[in-house]
Amino acid sequence: MQEKKYLKWYHKIGYGSGDVAGNCVYALLTAFMMIYLTDTIGLSMGIVSTLIAASKIFDGITDFFFGRMIDKTHTKMGKARPWMLWPYIGCAITLVACFSIPTSWGQTAQYIFFFLSYTLLNAVFFTANNIAYASLTALITKNTSERVQIGSFRFIFAFATKIVIEAVTIFAVSWLGGGVVGWRMIAIIYAVVGLIVNTISVFSVKELPEEEEADAEKKEENQMTFLQSFKVLLKNKYYVIICCSYILTQLYASVIGMGTYYTKYIMGNEEIFSTISLAINITMVAALIVLPMVIKKMGGMYKLNIFGYIIAALGRVGVMVGGYMGNLPLMLAFTAVSTIGI
Repeated sequence: MQEKKYLKWYHKIGYGSGDVAGNCVYALLTAFMMIYLTDTIGLSMGIVSTLIAASKIFDGITDFFFGRMIDKTHTKMGKARPWMLWPYIGCAITLVACFSIPTSWGQTAQYIFFFLSYTLLNAVFFTANNIAYASLTALITKNTSERVQIGSFRFIFAFATKIVIEAVTIFAVSWLGGGVVGWRMIAIIYAVVGLIVNTISVFSVKELPEEEEADAEKKEENQMTFLQSFKVLLKNKYYVIICCSYILTQLYASVIGMGTYYTKYIMGNEEIFSTISLAINITMVAALIVLPMVIKKMGGMYKLNIFGYIIAALGRVGVMVGGYMGNLPLMLAFTAVSTIGI
């Protein structure tokens, strides 16, 4: 029997555009925040890295907190959309704060200012917004095919945004005056763009009535305490497997985030980072366009995941070989191969 359809094409595009807003924060932080703090402000990479690691502990706690809060929310807008809408205002403010470290302050005060700004951005506002955004997939449609489609739209928008941000940011900072002023201005621009697009995305979809999406099991789950929910998660081997996989993915993303340093200090030209980013992101968008067809052809996601990890790992080995040889075209070619796997 054919599944009921819930979404029009403009709903899918509207939902997917939410990752434009997300990557106005995420792509800027992962690719450029460290080099801004160390090379523009003059902070220690070791201390900054330690502060980020400490902030991630709070992030892990708030993930569970906001997940529970979304479950317990009941408004005319639904459960998740309010948490996607309002926290992004905080995202915009704290994103600008992260790239507005007062240069007249002493270093201890600068470290404190950064830690508070980054923790509020990453562990509070962005976490609330992002968890709500991810939750919407299950709250706006029960059609499995539509969920795959909006997931593809989401990632296409995400990596298209990464293409633009990683390709133009270094040039834009220079054009806006360079140094502290240039970084602050580019953060303001991305914050405003993100705020506008996030608002559009929120109001482009509607959540299903709770009586339609909820069932007895869901109601029983909502009655569980925070600690009970946490214990249930740890007993779920599939959650643990996915969690470990996600940690490895984040480690990989962190290494990619060091690309600005690699191109500046090893390859001698930081503008090469834009070229490498294009090799990653254009390939990613192209692969995501055909992903739903590939999943259908292979009869599901399990085999595709296995092949994807193998291709990605072999591609990264090729990138390392190209790096040791100092061969940029070879690095770009294997970067594209690895990206297909990812």
